Amino acid sequence: MELREIEIFLTLAEELHFGRTAERLHLTQSRVSQSIKQQERKLGAPLFDRNNRVVRLTDLGIQLRSDLVPGYRQIQDAVARASATGRGLAGVLRVGVQAAWSGDLVLAAAAAFGVANPDCDIQIREVPLSDPFGGLHAGQLDLQLTIRPAAEPDLTVGPVIFSLPRMLVIASGHPFAQRPAISIEDLADVCMVTVAGPPDYWVNHHLPPQTPSGRPIPRGPAVAEWETAWAQVASGKGAFFASNWAAGDRYHYSRSGLSFVAIPDAPPLEWGLLWRTNAETVMLTSFVKAILEQREATLTRD
Repeated sequence: MELREIEIFLTLAEELHFGRTAERLHLTQSRVSQSIKQQERKLGAPLFDRNNRVVRLTDLGIQLRSDLVPGYRQIQDAVARASATGRGLAGVLRVGVQAAWSGDLVLAAAAAFGVANPDCDIQIREVPLSDPFGGLHAGQLDLQLTIRPAAEPDLTVGPVIFSLPRMLVIASGHPFAQRPAISIEDLADVCMVTVAGPPDYWVNHHLPPQTPSGRPIPRGPAVAEWETAWAQVASGKGAFFASNWAAGDRYHYSRSGLSFVAIPDAPPLEWGLLWRTNAETVMLTSFVKAILEQREATLTRD
């Protein structure tokens, strides 16, 4: 039997309907019927019992289907793998995330992407707060969902995934914690925990040295990871920034003693995609699309 004949037989064995089989295979119904008759002549016995109302497999048809299915699936899988490899949709893609709540989006995108592209292995890794671009620079990561800004000459700045209102994380006993909102000018009256490691432009964007009127904003201890920042804040040694999603019920940090205060006049926190400019692949761009689709689904649910 030719491969096309096998395909026609197995599809009819599944559909048990000549019209649906023809439609599924983009053939005419007479072509399907002719192929089955030719197969039956070669085998010397009918594969289907059929009349005007019903189509059923004969015992020979059941046996042939059972024998053919494993081999046919192997052929399909081999062709699919070859196609995926040829299109660049096979192999490992290492994706970095910089916070647990943003990692949820990447995990969901990876799950959906894996179903459609089973030969792609999406490996998700945490990006240190203190080294937001090191993994990409060193070639240890291929793609990253991270906090902007990013002004690195060897990195491509991809689409913004989230633009979220900025909030001040403050110890629950601090006077600011009793207020519904503060302004950027109020930051002159609180010590800000800073971050050790990122480029100066990144630190100054998130922790400006002064308010819009020129009042200095005091800087406190420098931290290298999120958990240390929350510990410093909870112990009253300074304040820090977070998005409103980080403060929400789904992603609220479990550490007690933290309060989240809105800063309506502060610029939003932007989370976007980055990748090495000289390492853009079909798999990478396809997964970027998957993240964007998952983001739209998330925003729709919310």
